[in-house]
Amino acid sequence: MALSKDELKAAIIKKAETAPKPQLYIKDFYACDPDTKPREMKNVANDLVKEGKLMFWSSGSTTMYAIPSRIKNEEGTSGVN
Repeated sequence: MALSKDELKAAIIKKAETAPKPQLYIKDFYACDPDTKPREMKNVANDLVKEGKLMFWSSGSTTMYAIPSRIKNEEGTSGVN
């Protein structure tokens, strides 16, 4: 059974806060709910970016997601919004 949108948002935030690395690929969030389709997962993650709970982080070649405070604290940079 797929999680509701709010439950999925909470699971994504928890994963982003507790992951060993501060920045994550969208595929890293797939484990939050295997029943959610990849497009829906990306839409929910992008909603979290719009809400300011996640941010985009770019390595120059790849765009990832991160908690803004983790990037600032662990990387010493503000990332890319």
